[in-house]
Amino acid sequence: MESCNCIEPQWPADELLMKYQYISDFFIALAYFSIPLELIYFVKKSAVFPYRWVLVQFGAFIVLCGATHLINLWTFTMHSRTVAIVMTISKVLTAVVSCATALMLVHIIPDLLSVKTRELFLKNKAAELDREMGLIRTQEETGRHVRMLTHEIRSTLDRHTILKTTLVELGRTLALEECALWMPTRTGLELQLSYTLRQQNPVGYTVPIHLPVINQVFSSNRAVKISPNCPVARIRPLAGKYMPGEVVAVRVPLLHLSNFQINDWPELSTKRYALMVLMLPSDSARQWHVHELELVEVVADQVAVALSHAAILEESMRARDLLMEQNVALDLARREAETAIRARNDFLAVMNHEMRTPMHAIIALSSLLQETELTPEQRLMVETILKSSNLLATLINDVLDLSRLEDGSLQLDIGTFNLHSVFKEVLNLIKPVASVKKLSVTLNLAQDLPVYAVGDEKRLMQTMLNVVGNAVKFSKEGSISIIAFVAKSESLRDSRAPDFFPMPSDNHFYLRVQVKDSGSGINPQEIPKLFTKFSQSQSLATRNSGGSGLGLAICKRFVNLMEGHIWLESDGLAKGCTATFIVKLGIPERSNESKPPFTPKVPANHGQTNFSGLKVLVMDDNGVSRMVTKGLLEHLGCDVSTVSSSEECSHVVSHEHQVVFLDVGMPGGIDGFELAATIREKFAKRHEKPLIVALTGNTDKVTKENCMRVGINGVILKPISVDKMRSILSELLEHRVLYEAL
Repeated sequence: MESCNCIEPQWPADELLMKYQYISDFFIALAYFSIPLELIYFVKKSAVFPYRWVLVQFGAFIVLCGATHLINLWTFTMHSRTVAIVMTISKVLTAVVSCATALMLVHIIPDLLSVKTRELFLKNKAAELDREMGLIRTQEETGRHVRMLTHEIRSTLDRHTILKTTLVELGRTLALEECALWMPTRTGLELQLSYTLRQQNPVGYTVPIHLPVINQVFSSNRAVKISPNCPVARIRPLAGKYMPGEVVAVRVPLLHLSNFQINDWPELSTKRYALMVLMLPSDSARQWHVHELELVEVVADQVAVALSHAAILEESMRARDLLMEQNVALDLARREAETAIRARNDFLAVMNHEMRTPMHAIIALSSLLQETELTPEQRLMVETILKSSNLLATLINDVLDLSRLEDGSLQLDIGTFNLHSVFKEVLNLIKPVASVKKLSVTLNLAQDLPVYAVGDEKRLMQTMLNVVGNAVKFSKEGSISIIAFVAKSESLRDSRAPDFFPMPSDNHFYLRVQVKDSGSGINPQEIPKLFTKFSQSQSLATRNSGGSGLGLAICKRFVNLMEGHIWLESDGLAKGCTATFIVKLGIPERSNESKPPFTPKVPANHGQTNFSGLKVLVMDDNGVSRMVTKGLLEHLGCDVSTVSSSEECSHVVSHEHQVVFLDVGMPGGIDGFELAATIREKFAKRHEKPLIVALTGNTDKVTKENCMRVGINGVILKPISVDKMRSILSELLEHRVLYEAL
């Protein structure tokens, strides 16, 4: 059989069926060819589609599929080998492209799924962002309410207004049915209903503070939902059947309560809490939202801060009022004290003058009587009178000095004086008293002790006389030694005087005086008390020796004024005592200068003893004092005239009078200072001017300054004895000036 290049059909074709297949293949091919065109249009128009190359593969696959169907149009009839080859190639290409497209979809499907996942993720993120924006808007709304509440709360610093405003603003902001505040009672064991939003007078209802629900709220710093039926939530009367709203409670720290009382509130409470209860409307499905609870917590903290600020303000205002009251009281007390001091000083001045006048009479007449012929018994009586009178005069001086020291009116009279002469003067005054008790008194002045010094000579002498006088007073036998030297820098500091800080310099030195006796001694436990006024040792010798207990107290104050220190040492009773004091003295510019003219001293008996023919004029308004002074002068041989007034004195005085005694404390008319000035003007020539001596009972510094101002030659302090008058006239006639220390 010959070979044939044609393909013979296996069975004959049905003409109608073939026609339908032919038409179907045509339309299938047409559809296949139109789809790639649409895909090409889509890819061209789309700018975001990420898989364009996949669409190209799909387009190729569809075109090839359409080509196979188009080729089938020629296979329904007898066809040539060429058609068969074309159809085979087309199907092979279709198979290759189909398989490649299928494999490619295996890789593309996860990416397509991830795109869907991202879409869902973005949708979720968008929903979450919407929720966050809603939360932010809620927080902004909450913040606005907090700021509004804070502004209302802090618009006042009255505690009760703060609390009431808090409830009102919370009720308005959160649309509450009720809001209440429970405060701790004074005992701290109960909570008391103190404020409510709706009730007018809620105060009085209390609940125990240890209830579990209260402990639950107090142990948390957050708002806590509580049962509407618990004791602290039953703040509204039950009326009919209704469903109570949700209730929350929050603690309010009471940072500091001081005198903050409402009925039974505590005066002072620390680490305690108040309880704020908030109730939503009844028969409502409304519930507490998170932002509302946060608002309640923030407001509770703000209320605590506002209460603390109010407490601080109240305390500061209370402290200010108390300070003003204290200042008023202090000012009143100061004025009263100043009035009392002035009254005391006036009283002491008057009493000083009035007491010295009779003392002058007693001492003067007793001294005159002592120089007459007396029996031993009478002489003992007179000596006792003199001794007692001198003791009383010393006591008067001490009381006045102490008074002036305590009120600060006493000031040192600084001047240049002979330091060696002061010690010798003290020795001369003490020796006669010591000789009566058969005590030996020795004075040892160091070679480096300056002869002249700058300081208050009178107060230094008064201190030494007190210290040495105590040694003589409390010694029955033995000896007394006085040692004076310049204190070295290393020996100035003393552990017994921690407040004593000596500062050596080239312009001054520290004088150290040590007085040692072999007397009755002192109990060491009693030493600190002896520098207290009116304090005395309890030993028998001390009690029998007399004294007012003012001497050492005054000495200590004088030494303090002179920037020094004084102390006592004793090993016990009957073992003697050593008194030591250090004072600060200045160094004069010229160490060899002569002694200043106005030296506070009254010399001992020496020089002229009889003043026969000395014409003296005495002016004193007090008849007794005038008579006593005249008696003293006449006893010394003077020719005495007396007057009782300044006017009479100014007429009587003449150039024949060599000495004029004036009482400068006379009341009314021309005082003694004006009279002295008048006498000075009356006698212009120096040899005609009489010596004017002021007799005074005043010890103030002003008296001495006034005397010096008007040219009075001397100032003598009453009382005056015969010996003192004899020394006065002798010194006055010799030096024509004499100022006794006041």
